Amino acid sequence: MRGGGDSGDSRNRRHGDADCLGAGSGKRRSDPDGGGTGSATGDETACLPKVDGSANMPAETNGSCSEDLVMLIREPVVAGQFYPAGTDACRTELLSMLAEEGPASDDPSVEGRVVAGLVPHAGWVCSGAIAARVLRLLAERQPKTIVLFGGVHRFTGKKGAMFCSGRWETPLGPVEVDDRLAERILGHTNAIVDDPHAHVDEHSLEVQMPLIRHLFPGVKVVPISVPLVPKAQDIGDAVGRTLTAYDYDALIVGTTDLTHYGPRYGFAPRGVGEAGVLWAKDENDRRFVDMVCRMKAAGLVAEAAERRNACNAGAAAATIAAAAVLGATEGVLLEQTTSSEVLMGKGAGTPEDSVGYAGVVFV
Repeated sequence: MRGGGDSGDSRNRRHGDADCLGAGSGKRRSDPDGGGTGSATGDETACLPKVDGSANMPAETNGSCSEDLVMLIREPVVAGQFYPAGTDACRTELLSMLAEEGPASDDPSVEGRVVAGLVPHAGWVCSGAIAARVLRLLAERQPKTIVLFGGVHRFTGKKGAMFCSGRWETPLGPVEVDDRLAERILGHTNAIVDDPHAHVDEHSLEVQMPLIRHLFPGVKVVPISVPLVPKAQDIGDAVGRTLTAYDYDALIVGTTDLTHYGPRYGFAPRGVGEAGVLWAKDENDRRFVDMVCRMKAAGLVAEAAERRNACNAGAAAATIAAAAVLGATEGVLLEQTTSSEVLMGKGAGTPEDSVGYAGVVFV
């Protein structure tokens, strides 16, 4: 069952800046909506094989991890597109991103105990440096576990979907799932179910895994996809309460990108071109970022639905809610940019289409 999957499903939606795909490989996939070849859309699927070779995936369960799971292996889906697939190339690109952000001493001063971070999830060429900056700061702590709140670009469930056991493969080696903590979280809430299917072709957490493997050697993870539902913060609250109840040594990492602006994304209320892209960053994105830094979890999903200034506001809301339970009172913005700014700074891209990114830590 390793490999495979139909990547031509016309129902799949674009989920990132196409120019930000192809980090390290230059690969492009055909547009599933009939656009022909040459457009990178990120319509990739993955497989989750059992080690015993069974082709039957478990149905979603609630309350505990599926007893019939021996070991699930989440294979890379977007390696070679969002980030390099080869071990050496992946490590080289990762180190380059860390160097691009400068030494850790250049980061804004963050006072207090950092308990969580929010990162973007586009191709590394566009947003990897910001994600690396946030994770590098978080890595000043070396926790036992990182709970990950991922985005939802295709999954249509109404509850948080956990990858409950097994491991995620990366070009730099595997990242193990903390199945014991996963069990405890499921036992504390009905807002999350054990459903590895939700992670099959979702890229938002995969692009973080090589960074986590490098910056947090030996750490385990609990990946949870968070849907765009008004009560998304309840998922984070349940995780935070579980970590507190068991006095877990853990960090929270969530992910969302910001406004997808321009003709490519069918959203250009201030017109096509530089002025519209600047509005998206300086006004539309900034509204969302300000709410994040003020830890207004309850209103994030509605804000993003109204103004289209985040693709995964549910994951952001869950991150904030968990951080609040763990004692955080504010978010500190480390960096904000757009794919247009990054690519044009590298001699590529256009001022027409752009995706916003922000890196935030919670203290």
